[in-house]
Amino acid sequence: MSLKTSTEGAPTSADELINAMAVLPADDPRRPAARDRAIRAWMPLAKHLAQRYHGRGEPADDLIQTATVGLIKAIDRFDPERGFDFAGFAIPTVLGEVKRHFRDRTWAVRVPRRTQEMRMAITEANNTLLSTLGRSPTVADIAAHLGRTEEEVLEGLEGSRAYSATSLSTPVAGDSETSLGDTLGGDDHAFYLTEIRMTLGTALAKLNEREQRILSLRFYGNMTQSDIAEKMGISQMHVSRLIAKALAKLREDLRKD
Repeated sequence: MSLKTSTEGAPTSADELINAMAVLPADDPRRPAARDRAIRAWMPLAKHLAQRYHGRGEPADDLIQTATVGLIKAIDRFDPERGFDFAGFAIPTVLGEVKRHFRDRTWAVRVPRRTQEMRMAITEANNTLLSTLGRSPTVADIAAHLGRTEEEVLEGLEGSRAYSATSLSTPVAGDSETSLGDTLGGDDHAFYLTEIRMTLGTALAKLNEREQRILSLRFYGNMTQSDIAEKMGISQMHVSRLIAKALAKLREDLRKD
């Protein structure tokens, strides 16, 4: 990988550019321009590494942008005095940035990091074992290859279902007019009413016999207060007070629940 310049005596290769930039002090006025030249010189490496992940559901531009971020981090951290060549230092940094992008940005549902990492490990193990075994590996094969239990592999496979989501507008069959959303259940108001009836029944049982009878005649028998008064041989005013008292007891009891 090289980048020729027209300036006599200036660095002419990507390796020379990064080494020349790395030896400049952080406050050297020449460093920003040298850094820009080094980034441009090593961009082909970032693009090449990003291409490894094409076809996995992420736009190519996003992958290149992520790989470029990794490249810039590698350039800023590189120290030639450690004895490493830049490519050997940059590749793991760029790939790590791209993998973090997939781990942190592309899951439809957030799952624990260990599940995300297990999914990636299972994918890599599956590809390796597929070529070495000449067949699709079993859960036991993958577990043995990774040194994990079969339960952990199964958990990773189950968690991988959260990687992508399906639209609720998706037809349940090829030519079906029924969408996936149509098959999902909703709130059933009858359950709410059943719960209310059970709670109210318990509260009603705590009223005395006369209070229960008056409320039954008023709200279940649909009788007026005058009719109830005549039936029970008491005044309408008395019926009104008894109804108000019984309802107050019910409200107080229901508030406690």
